[in-house]
Amino acid sequence: MKFDRPATSNPIDRGKVVGKPTDRIDGPLKTTGTAPYAYERHDVVPNQAYGYVVGAGIAKGRIAFLDDGAARKASGVLAVVSAKNAGKLGKGRFNTARLLGGPEIEHYHQAIALVVAETFEQARAAAQMIRVDYARDKGAYDLAREKDAAGVPKPEDEPDSAVGDFAGAFESAPVKLDATYTTPDQSHAMMEPHASIAAWDGDELTLWTSNQMIDWGRSDMATTLGIPKEKIRLVSPYIGGGFGGKLFLRADVVLAALGARAARRPVKVALQRPLMINNTTHRPATIQRIRIGATQDGRITAIGHESWSGDLPGGGPEVAVQQTRLLYAGEHRMTRMRLAVLDLPEGNAMRAPGEAPGLMALEIAIDEMADKLGMDPVEFRIRNDTQVDPENPERPFSQRRFVECLRTGAERFGWQRRATTPGKTRDGRWLVGMGVASAFRNNLLRKSAARVRLDGRGIVTVETDMTDIGTGTYTIIGQTAAEMMGVPLDRVVVRLGDSAFPVSAGSGGQWGANNSTSGVYAACVKLREAVANRLGFDPEQAEFVDGEIRSGGRRATLAEAAGETGLVAEDAIEYGDLDKQFQQSTFGAHFVEVGVDAATAEVRIRRMLAVCAAGRILNPKAARSQVIGAMTMGAGAALMEELAVDRRLGYFVNHDLAGYEVPVHADIPHQDVIFLDETDPISSPMKAKGVGELGICGVGAAVANAIHNATGIRVREYPITLDKLLAGLPAPA
Repeated sequence: MKFDRPATSNPIDRGKVVGKPTDRIDGPLKTTGTAPYAYERHDVVPNQAYGYVVGAGIAKGRIAFLDDGAARKASGVLAVVSAKNAGKLGKGRFNTARLLGGPEIEHYHQAIALVVAETFEQARAAAQMIRVDYARDKGAYDLAREKDAAGVPKPEDEPDSAVGDFAGAFESAPVKLDATYTTPDQSHAMMEPHASIAAWDGDELTLWTSNQMIDWGRSDMATTLGIPKEKIRLVSPYIGGGFGGKLFLRADVVLAALGARAARRPVKVALQRPLMINNTTHRPATIQRIRIGATQDGRITAIGHESWSGDLPGGGPEVAVQQTRLLYAGEHRMTRMRLAVLDLPEGNAMRAPGEAPGLMALEIAIDEMADKLGMDPVEFRIRNDTQVDPENPERPFSQRRFVECLRTGAERFGWQRRATTPGKTRDGRWLVGMGVASAFRNNLLRKSAARVRLDGRGIVTVETDMTDIGTGTYTIIGQTAAEMMGVPLDRVVVRLGDSAFPVSAGSGGQWGANNSTSGVYAACVKLREAVANRLGFDPEQAEFVDGEIRSGGRRATLAEAAGETGLVAEDAIEYGDLDKQFQQSTFGAHFVEVGVDAATAEVRIRRMLAVCAAGRILNPKAARSQVIGAMTMGAGAALMEELAVDRRLGYFVNHDLAGYEVPVHADIPHQDVIFLDETDPISSPMKAKGVGELGICGVGAAVANAIHNATGIRVREYPITLDKLLAGLPAPA
């Protein structure tokens, strides 16, 4: 199905199933522990052996000597795989570093060997027997030190943009801000580790793995192993968190395949937590300089945003400036990204890449500018709204209810009670403050396909390689099929995460829900046509209601239409150029109240509110869960999350969940979420967009702004820890 014109009225608009706050259909499996995750697939293939990954002990250099003789002789060991015997390996399109290092080492904890044994304990013990001597090279591990040598990223990353005369307009602006902000390296820290089981049947490979993008993974595995893609099946029905960290192949799946080939039996591999942090991808640190010029009445005339980040050679930047190109008006504009070569583990996508760290800086800068102007920060944002792409005024937004998000949130949160002078509100020993920040994330469109079956019982089965990373995909896909075919949700079976199914958009970038359900919509349109044609109904006039097809006084059940042979339809949603004619984005506003202990500088979040405008919300219950989870991640980014870099040896020191702190229940108060009632016919036939990443965008800055309102202290270096507040606290009364 080609989607190249705005959507008109269609069966989804009935809203009998889609749009309802429906319980997760996979909930019983999750809560009873029977949802099959990758490492637990004891049912799929017998006689599984265990693999244990050995990571490099240096960040840059080469292996001078690797002796695995003792490990091979150890009890229970079946095979040892390293670069010495793995054969020639390629590198997937989405990998920056090789997934099996040696003799060259590209980053700390790069996988250099896999020990396969009968038990996990035997594999782990034997791995300690491998002797490795390294020749260490000098590396670059400090973004601030390498900043001046940073280069221009690849053209496809759109490193520079310019409209008008930014330098001149900024220089002549009556009110100016020029400030620098930093965000640290951060870890995805998902609960389920990267894990895989591999089994060969002749020259055919099956992988049960934890991966967000089935087709990407299958293609890159074929490239890595040098075998045809058709010889690989990748299965990932349940994923225990990804956040972008499982978008691409990682060492676990490649080494499981190599280990299974060497041991001649199925092998399972899970990365240890330290390797999840140093071996896989992470959100890279940024240094961001923001300059804003405005008139005395608060109109932005010049806005410039520069960002520096780092990655391994051949990698890409953290695109922290992208929201600044679209969020606020301003005639004279400039953005610039620069990329330093760092020998740290690979930087790549983490929830809301670009906007999450970019808004952590931009939205503090907007508040600082409001302070300079003596304006309320909500009103300053509203005054600089735009209904068109600021870089291309001929291109309007498909929907932009940004101002409504701000006004709705301010009213609901009680913004009028916020003290205009920082540090003036107290509750006992607590200094209390409120903060606001804007939320922005683009609507991304990707081709997505599905297959829909109707059997003689009237059961509708949906098959697509779309994944569910804990977001509720099973449910919204089931809701879409139920709405389209006019059946209750309990008459729909959803099968996901298998490369044997049609290729979907996959889970990532906030594109999963809108695109995958649109693919199911397209397949259901074909199935409706097949049902109508089999019974001699006019497909254009037929209605699908209560398990029946009805038209012109005639009716028949779907079971009757399917008959003994059943019916099958397959199609994909493909997009035209509406995204070029209209800027498609999602918007929101975050409001936070904090208390800061006047003696210790301890920060406690007291209230949080998110207001979101993100097209049709397919399942408000699941969407709310996505947003409050994202808000929690944003709170962590603001107050505690930081990968500490050893700048001598080039690795993340706190590579476990004891040293890398993430929020727990006690850190997070009750969270409110408001979804504006919105449909966007420009986006897709579902008139949806996405909301899973919008919820994190801006949260960190809202916390930072609330801390400033509570204390008068402006912190521009995340995370906002006690040491950055203590010296500036007001003197005791």
